[in-house]
Amino acid sequence: MAEKIKITLEYIINSSPRILFPYLLEPNELAQWFADDVIYHDGIYEFIWDDETHRARLASSKDNKFVRFKWIDDEPNFFEMEIVQDELTNDVALAITDYAKEENVDDKKKIWDNSISYLQSVIGA
Repeated sequence: MAEKIKITLEYIINSSPRILFPYLLEPNELAQWFADDVIYHDGIYEFIWDDETHRARLASSKDNKFVRFKWIDDEPNFFEMEIVQDELTNDVALAITDYAKEENVDDKKKIWDNSISYLQSVIGA
């Protein structure tokens, strides 16, 4: 099995952490931008893309700061979304940590670019 490479991306989001955070954690809000649908049941998030389901657990989170999801079928891989706020300017960014096989890194980055564009339009950022 090919080793996966860590990907770190950062996007400026014109929103407060308090408004942004539910879109990183809540199934209904995640379904508006991250996946076609998100179902939460018994501690498991089911992310659905193109009729394909991928299951993850919320590994950790801190209110208005970050969420980390651990894939159940692809352990030990996870993805994390962290809200970063500049202390001087109060600008808000969303830092993404994800993993992909080397040949899929560019595609994974494009998927995140598109997803974050959807997020920005959903929250009006």
